[in-house]
Amino acid sequence: MKNSSLMLLAFWSVYVHLFCLFMLNSLCFIPNMTTFASRNEIDHLALLKFKESISTDPYGIFLSWNTSNHFCNWPGITCNPKLQRVTQLNLTGYKLEGSISPHVGNLSYMIKLNLATNSFHGKIPQELGRLSHLQQLSVANNLLAGEIPTNLTGCTDLKILYLHRNNLIGKIPIQIGSLQKLEQLSTSRNKLTGGIPSFTGNLSSLTLLDIGNNNLEGDIPQEICLLKSLTFLALGQNNLTGTLPPCLYNMSSLTMISATENQLNGSLPPNMFHTLSNLQEFYIAVNKISGPIPPSITNASIFFLALEASRNNLTGQIPSLGKLQYLDILSLSWNNLGDNSTNDLDFLKSLTNCSNLHMISISYNNFGGHLPNSLGNLSSQLSLLYLGGNQISGEIPAAIGNLIGLTLLTMENNSISGNIPTSFGKFQKMQKINLAGNKLSGEIRAYIGNLSQLFHLELNENVLEGNIPPSLGNCQKLQYLDLSHNNLTGTIPSEVFMLSSLTKLLNLSQNSLSGSIPDKVGNLKNLDLLDMSENRLSSEIPGTIGECIMLEYLYLQGNSLQGIIPSSLASLKGLQRLDLSRNNLSGSIPNVLQKITILKYFNVSFNKLDGEVPTEGFFQNASALVLNGNSKLCGGISKLHLPPCPLKGKKLARHQKFRLIAAIVSVVVFLLMLSFILTIYWMRKRSNKPSLESPTIDHQLAQVSYQSLHNGTDGFSSTNLIGSGSFSSVYKGTLEFKDKVVAIKVLNLEKKGAHKSFITECNALKNIKHRNLVQILTCCSSSDYKGQEFKALIFEYMRNGSLEQWLHPSTLNAEQPRTLNLDQRLNIMIDIASAIHYLHHECEQSIVHCDLKPSNVLLDDDMVAHVSDFGIARLLSTINETTSKQTSTIGIKGTLGYAPPEYGMTSEVSTYGDVYSFGILMLEMLTGRRPTDEIFEDGQNLRNFVAISFPDNISQILDPQLIPSDEATTLKENHHNLNPSVEMCLVSLFRIGLACSMESQKERKTMNDVIMELNRIREVLSTCW
Repeated sequence: MKNSSLMLLAFWSVYVHLFCLFMLNSLCFIPNMTTFASRNEIDHLALLKFKESISTDPYGIFLSWNTSNHFCNWPGITCNPKLQRVTQLNLTGYKLEGSISPHVGNLSYMIKLNLATNSFHGKIPQELGRLSHLQQLSVANNLLAGEIPTNLTGCTDLKILYLHRNNLIGKIPIQIGSLQKLEQLSTSRNKLTGGIPSFTGNLSSLTLLDIGNNNLEGDIPQEICLLKSLTFLALGQNNLTGTLPPCLYNMSSLTMISATENQLNGSLPPNMFHTLSNLQEFYIAVNKISGPIPPSITNASIFFLALEASRNNLTGQIPSLGKLQYLDILSLSWNNLGDNSTNDLDFLKSLTNCSNLHMISISYNNFGGHLPNSLGNLSSQLSLLYLGGNQISGEIPAAIGNLIGLTLLTMENNSISGNIPTSFGKFQKMQKINLAGNKLSGEIRAYIGNLSQLFHLELNENVLEGNIPPSLGNCQKLQYLDLSHNNLTGTIPSEVFMLSSLTKLLNLSQNSLSGSIPDKVGNLKNLDLLDMSENRLSSEIPGTIGECIMLEYLYLQGNSLQGIIPSSLASLKGLQRLDLSRNNLSGSIPNVLQKITILKYFNVSFNKLDGEVPTEGFFQNASALVLNGNSKLCGGISKLHLPPCPLKGKKLARHQKFRLIAAIVSVVVFLLMLSFILTIYWMRKRSNKPSLESPTIDHQLAQVSYQSLHNGTDGFSSTNLIGSGSFSSVYKGTLEFKDKVVAIKVLNLEKKGAHKSFITECNALKNIKHRNLVQILTCCSSSDYKGQEFKALIFEYMRNGSLEQWLHPSTLNAEQPRTLNLDQRLNIMIDIASAIHYLHHECEQSIVHCDLKPSNVLLDDDMVAHVSDFGIARLLSTINETTSKQTSTIGIKGTLGYAPPEYGMTSEVSTYGDVYSFGILMLEMLTGRRPTDEIFEDGQNLRNFVAISFPDNISQILDPQLIPSDEATTLKENHHNLNPSVEMCLVSLFRIGLACSMESQKERKTMNDVIMELNRIREVLSTCW
């Protein structure tokens, strides 16, 4: 019993001791729990501050950043599961606008921060330097300005730093050299200056260095060779001079070198591909590098992909490249390679082993010899083959037809002879062929019609003969056709004139073509240049040629054309050069041609014209006129030195004058009395009628009843409401007797001006029809079930909604947003411009839309744009594009941000007002920013915002949806930047937008010029896809 008591006492002693220890430990732990919660709240508050700095959130990412769920569950946030601290903030590609809050520096456990591909502005916060655990920082593809923060040195664990595609200035800070763990550094496409810093050699862990497309200058420092782990080096598009450092060729780790578009010189070491044993891509185009291609390229890495050395001073022969099985790009154009010998093209045979070859460009060198039959054994993936501007002779091998993947083939300016092989008919993917400036003979065969994707064909300056094949009409995408300077005979097939796709050029000159010009020439409504000169064409110039409204250049000289000069030529408002010389034209020069205000050259010499020469418009410029060889012409301005025109009749006798004056006075008195009677009758009749009458629409459908519309919209249910405006609401509905989905615009007649809006829109739409204007189907002017007045317009329903919804999505799924690519946006711009041009210049009475904006542009199933909402349109009282004397009866014209500045100062409207609105609309489509965005304050506006970055930094203001967002580690260097042709097109588009939105009316472009330029841009852009 005693032993039991002792054991029990010992047990309780141990238990009490352990309990005390546990309580003591718990008391010590309470402050730690408090500290943990406090730090957790720091992250919470920092994220809320970050949210406050966001001004635009089109996809609603931040709607769920609230207290209803823990911040670790917010979109874009990743936390440490144990500590509940933020480790990742990833919001790339959501079109966010605002600044980067400095409170991000309080997220002390942050490992990865990715805000790329948005529209953040302002500076990169210095507070980011407090993120000591940060390993990845990407703010690429934004609008950030200022210098690179110097205190990023505090991010001692930083491995990836992406700052490309911003507006950063200054030098690369020396402090970057202390980031010993840095593996990838990209600062390309900014405005950085100075030289490449030598301290980059301290970044011993660096594998990627991309500092291209800045304003860096000077030599490439030797210290860069200290980066023993470097694989990716991009220095292109700067102002670097000197040579590539010799030690660079010993950096065996390198897989990609790009130094394009600098001023580098010197030659390439013969053994460079031995020492650079892992090199896969080598880009040195547009420099001053000379000497031969290193022979060691024959034994380069089997994984070698691309050699881009065009536009240098390279000489010698191209070595055998057969061992480079994965070669993708070989671009050596515009050098001095080859010596016009028979073996210059021997290397082509070795390329048959390169099964991945996509592009060969050896144009504009000194290559001679014949094209080998082995050309047909090249990769079936070969897409681009440039052979022009050499000394190549012989025939085109028929085996070339095996290259069924070709989309482009150029052989211009060589000495190639023989027929065009029939195997060309296999080129189902071909888009551009240029065989101009050779010695090709034979006929153009019907197989040319098999090339359904062809948009550019040049066969000019050869000795081709026979007829133009009608099968050319099958090439429905053809935009450019040049068959000039050949020996073609026969008539011009009407199928050629049915190619409405022709926009740039149709040149059939310097042949022996006969017959007449078909009336179908009027189908070429978008053509820029038409040349049928120096042929044997006869008969009259068809009046339908005036329907080619986009023509700038028309050449018909040197034929046997007869008849008169058609007055319809006056419809060609954009015509700059017109040559009708050396024909058999008769009659007078039409006075209406004076309306072609921009004509710079008018040649009608050596015809049989007579009568008086006009004296207005371009006829006042003697240097623009060539009239000699027409002995019966007279009058004109004195500088033409033409004889005066004879009087048309003899002087009337006095009694004849008296009788004439008496007759005139009698007629005038009669007309005055008749006018007085009609005026009284009209005023009485008007007083007996309502003040406003609904206009009738006498085409398309009969008017529909209120009941039909009520049933077709489920009683105008809110579920069918698809939009609302100042004077109306728009419903989706069906017409019973047509079983057709329509848009029903119901006027809110309680609003002042609604009646006027209804009448205005009816008057504007009832007599016009154009593929890019919304089509009115019918109207309804009746009473509703309550006996109240009811007015509605019924339009075609556009399933893809408005341009506004595509440019500025609000409720769309963030993961799968609807976006418009550049090609679609350009087509929409052309559609809108065509509609406005029609309203301004092709209607019987010019119409000014007055409210052009994205919400008034609707998109159909095929993404074709239709301009809508003519509620405040104006009918101009004269054919005067400068101004209109009509005044507004509805108040302010247009919408804030889109209305031109002059509308705020005067009540006059003009076609130039629509041009201004179109320019702002273009800038909005290119930048993705509304003219009413919050950032446009204190005198700033969308136009100034664009002008500041134009033309050198448009990528900084471009809508991020138009810029590839791929990271540098997964792309070739060529893909870092915009395709040069695409960038050129974008610059041109911005230029048009700026020119249309000039403050002064007279400095703005005309829609005629706009359409011509947009079509040219579309042609260039189509070659880039």
